[in-house]
Amino acid sequence: MNNTISSFLTSPWAKWGFVLGFALGGFFDGILLHQVLQWHHFLSLVEGMDDLRLQILWDGYFHVLMYVIAVVGLWGLWRSRNSTTGEWGSVLIGSVLLGFGVWNWVDIVLAHWIMGIHRVRLDRDPLMWDLIWLAAFGVLPMIAAWWVYRTNAARLRNSAVAVMLLTAGAAGAGTWALQPAPDGQFTTVVFGYGAEPRDVFAALKATDARLVWTDREMAVVVVAVAPEHKHQFYRHGAALVGGTVGAVGCVNWTRVQAKI
Repeated sequence: MNNTISSFLTSPWAKWGFVLGFALGGFFDGILLHQVLQWHHFLSLVEGMDDLRLQILWDGYFHVLMYVIAVVGLWGLWRSRNSTTGEWGSVLIGSVLLGFGVWNWVDIVLAHWIMGIHRVRLDRDPLMWDLIWLAAFGVLPMIAAWWVYRTNAARLRNSAVAVMLLTAGAAGAGTWALQPAPDGQFTTVVFGYGAEPRDVFAALKATDARLVWTDREMAVVVVAVAPEHKHQFYRHGAALVGGTVGAVGCVNWTRVQAKI
């Protein structure tokens, strides 16, 4: 057991695997809770952050941070690809699980309970859902990591293959976040500060788009527009456009209850 702990503390695979697992935990949280289930946004409980544009923008900042952390972890793993001494396979797998679990502990304890900027669910018992999420995605991955370390789970045979698989997983999570919703026949457009209703109507005319829904200030609109015309909204004051790379992902999955 002491040898297992020592190998974990000294192995570069453990360090960088933990960093990557931490980023994957953030991706999982952001994609599932912010985008797919939409139970909260990153700053849902912060006063003065009621504007949907700000909520989406900060969700985007959060995902960019996770991208940076993931890239750092992958870079470290690539540099360590020739460090194959010891039980590196189980150390790498266990470290990714450990980083994933630690992310959820940090998020629940720091962001939910200390800072109070959001909770897992805002429409149900907040504490109960925080504890359910923490048990499922904080405690269980850490138990799994400990089991992997103790049992020396089947190790991967080639370090370069391991890094490529992890890279594909991280890249796939980020790429999936950038995709438009599968049933998205409409496009959500978030206009930047300073944009006025006349600017929005000008953008609609220029893109030959049909207005489906708008908030009171016409800061966020849902439109029916040809896919090839989506990018033109950026020329007319749009900050984020669903279904484009510039949207940083979250706006693609934003549901707006509209009567069509």
